[in-house]
Amino acid sequence: MTDLTQYDAHPDAGPGPEGLRPDHLTGEDRLLLPAVVMTPDGPKEQYAVVVADGSFLAVGPAPRLERDHPHLTPLRLPGHVLMPGFVDAHHHLTQSFGSALAFGEPSEIFRRVWVPLEGALDEESAYVAAKLAALESLRGGFTTVADAGTRACVDVDVVASATRDAGIRCVLGLVCHDTEDAGDPSGPTRTADVLTRAEKHLARYEGEELVHPSLAVAVPEAATAHTLRATARLAAEAGAVVQIHVNEHLAGVERSLVRHGLRPLEYLREVGALGTQLLAAHATLVTPAELTLLADTGAAVSYNPVASAWKGNAVAPATTMAERGIRFGLGTDGTRGDGFRLVEAAEFAQRLTYGLATGDSSCGAGWTWLEHAGPGGADAVGLGALTGRIAVGAAADFLLVDASGPEMRPSWDLPWELVRRGNRDQITAVVVAGRLRMFRGRPVDWDGAALVRRAAELAGEVVGRAGVERVHRTSTDARERSAAR
Repeated sequence: MTDLTQYDAHPDAGPGPEGLRPDHLTGEDRLLLPAVVMTPDGPKEQYAVVVADGSFLAVGPAPRLERDHPHLTPLRLPGHVLMPGFVDAHHHLTQSFGSALAFGEPSEIFRRVWVPLEGALDEESAYVAAKLAALESLRGGFTTVADAGTRACVDVDVVASATRDAGIRCVLGLVCHDTEDAGDPSGPTRTADVLTRAEKHLARYEGEELVHPSLAVAVPEAATAHTLRATARLAAEAGAVVQIHVNEHLAGVERSLVRHGLRPLEYLREVGALGTQLLAAHATLVTPAELTLLADTGAAVSYNPVASAWKGNAVAPATTMAERGIRFGLGTDGTRGDGFRLVEAAEFAQRLTYGLATGDSSCGAGWTWLEHAGPGGADAVGLGALTGRIAVGAAADFLLVDASGPEMRPSWDLPWELVRRGNRDQITAVVVAGRLRMFRGRPVDWDGAALVRRAAELAGEVVGRAGVERVHRTSTDARERSAAR
């Protein structure tokens, strides 16, 4: 049984969940003593952390850290779990104005909804859309998001500025398309220009604290074989990732078979673009042979369970990927920025699609999904050496989760409880690079409510000029039509 009441009886018990204030979590060096620390070796009671210069300076038994750092006043956090921030391994930040427009629609919606929506964004609306998505992600416990590239006709630094200003870590994709099939509003770009922009993008954010460059191709057919191969090489040399949607929908798999006689992952292998630099988005429709390709080449996958439920043709075999040692993180695909609901969906989807048929009642035993929502996700997006872990030297990207309520008290199996019973409203604090960014669902150093109001004003204008095509009516219209019948 996990003792979440730790420090309750201490003479300096700390402010407790209700008395905790933002100023308790600010300052230079901090010694934090929560009830539980979620370490790479599992939950640890009587543990503490020292945060300094944006990183974890020390992690270990609380008595030792108090002894080794006598100049620091311990902040005791009874009832709290200190855990790694969630990593969203697949997002589309500039699509936030149209999230519900895709609800109930057939699978392949990018040409009818997302391309025209992003094409209608100008500099201000792209910035506000990206910052709105970042706000939702922070509220949901994400400290890192991987943006798969925007088609908005603005400098991608607009998105970088939005995430930087919001205070979230971002793996920022630059779209690298050079074929007629890309679906870009302005048509194909010359290959030489694409690769020049890719090199500049990878160099542009060198030394940045929160923005990490990445390259992106929407689907394999959006880039020539030469560009797929060249972007793979450039990313590998820079220690970055190339984000590509692969094997997501039946239509995409069949297009590849008709054109190349190969499935998408097989085609990427043939052109030299399958390797450790690849972050394969979705990978829901994979054969046993393709799983072997992923395992043998070290390519990573973003497993997006909510996207599968809302608009997919299948669910990626993530439990098999875990067993085979395939690298993967969890992604929202911009569906909803809620880390706890994402890990629950990750386990739930595996149980419904694979566990029930095989009698697997565990489906990863809870800890698997926390692992791939944190350190596994950080590794998948190319930041495994930097974030995702409560460990000495890692960036101090973490959450303080109030576990003193009825959801987890008494606590018998904390990892399982976090996966199945954790809620966004239990997140007291979100810390990125050692700085408090969110406290009880609100930004601490900028006006979140004002941003939401501006987003509501701009969204109507953007969607109005985008020419979005929906197959189905809105739920309200459908209900009225049904009642009329």
